[in-house]
Amino acid sequence: MRAYDIIYKKRNGEKLSKEEISFIVDGYNKGEIADYQMSAFFMAIYFKSLDDEETFAFTESMAKSGQILDLSFLDGPTADKHSTGGVGDGTSLLIAPVLAACGVYVPMMSGRALGHTGGTLDKLEAIPGFNVNLDKDEFIKVLKENTFVMIGQTKEVAPVDKKMYALRDVTATVESIPLICSSIMSKKIAEGAANILLDVKTGNAAFIQKYEESKLLAKKMVSIGKMFGRNMKAVITDMDEPLGNVAGNSLEIIQTMEILKNKLKNEFKK
Repeated sequence: MRAYDIIYKKRNGEKLSKEEISFIVDGYNKGEIADYQMSAFFMAIYFKSLDDEETFAFTESMAKSGQILDLSFLDGPTADKHSTGGVGDGTSLLIAPVLAACGVYVPMMSGRALGHTGGTLDKLEAIPGFNVNLDKDEFIKVLKENTFVMIGQTKEVAPVDKKMYALRDVTATVESIPLICSSIMSKKIAEGAANILLDVKTGNAAFIQKYEESKLLAKKMVSIGKMFGRNMKAVITDMDEPLGNVAGNSLEIIQTMEILKNKLKNEFKK
């Protein structure tokens, strides 16, 4: 089996087998398949797409590139929320501590900036000394002690998504629904949360600007999550204009802290 043949097959719009998808994901994760070949594969998917079986196989291979965490030992429910992103979207920064305050464990694996939108990890790193690069043991330790934790992909959990995430950002393949679906759900499955809420943004300030496409993405992600035994919900929310009153990593962190303290300063009010 060769990466060339798989790229060629998908370029021509043919369906890939589970074995072919696993081969190219595993090969890229191990460094046996080069960035230029994976870029070509992403572009083939962008134009020819993946059907539901292919998308599930792609997500499964990505999730299994590292460990899939089992958080059943925790003494409370586990839940996570993921937003597909948009300008000024700091909702994850607000929701995670609120859920934690209600006794819900929130193991949140977030992403960096994609396209024109800021990433949750980039925003957190605007806080001096904040470390988003925890290993698996540190991740679980912080989760047990603080009820929620926010990190990026690690060498142990969803490692291949970290490489693919960056490559999609520079190859103009961010907006592909199967690639968005697989990237998000591989992280959500690997992090171990039993309950997952998906916030699918739609509008001018989001990746996906058409409602029907957002609805399709939401349905695909919910379906995949259920196949892995997760309790899934999705909402489609308006992203025709920036959320909040500011945009920018450090400004959004400041605004989040002011909202959580119910002390929103005048300069942040409309």
